[in-house]
Amino acid sequence: MKVGVVALQGAFAAHARVLDQLGAEAVEVRTPAELADVDGVILPGGESTTMSMLLERAALFDPLASALDEGLPVLGTCAGMILLAETVLDGRADQRSFGVVDIDVRRNAYGRQVDSFEAPLDISELGEPAFDAVFIRAPVVERIGADVEVLAEADGRPVLCRQGRAVVAAFHPELGNDPRLHVLYLEMLS
Repeated sequence: MKVGVVALQGAFAAHARVLDQLGAEAVEVRTPAELADVDGVILPGGESTTMSMLLERAALFDPLASALDEGLPVLGTCAGMILLAETVLDGRADQRSFGVVDIDVRRNAYGRQVDSFEAPLDISELGEPAFDAVFIRAPVVERIGADVEVLAEADGRPVLCRQGRAVVAAFHPELGNDPRLHVLYLEMLS
């Protein structure tokens, strides 16, 4: 199983390490040709505006949008959640998102870097124990569409959602020691 990790900016190396530990082949995706040969893709955390611009410069935005529209399974974490959202409430006017998940998000809504935190999440699909989630300048989900399934909340706010073959997290599962969310994603590729 080959999983592409968009490797233009952000925490792509940490995702690749988790995938390798789980026995999946992690492929760093920087070009449309590299994207064409994967079974799924991960959009990592990072800076969403920068990632959006780099996707454009690498001529990767439109091929990725087409692949996602055709059902390519995707996991988006933090900035990846923002890029996959239907609406980015406080992004730049020229920032594009893929609109794969029917949510509205607000960038960096949990605060600045110094406001980063960890929180245990009850995710029924992962079972016990609670999942220790790392939030770094995380987005907040402001609106959930009718077809979006909320898999976890923190302080009453959705932080892990699924719609079809897309899973988005406001946190960074790749930064902890718990691979269960990546396992859940890999099960979508089977």
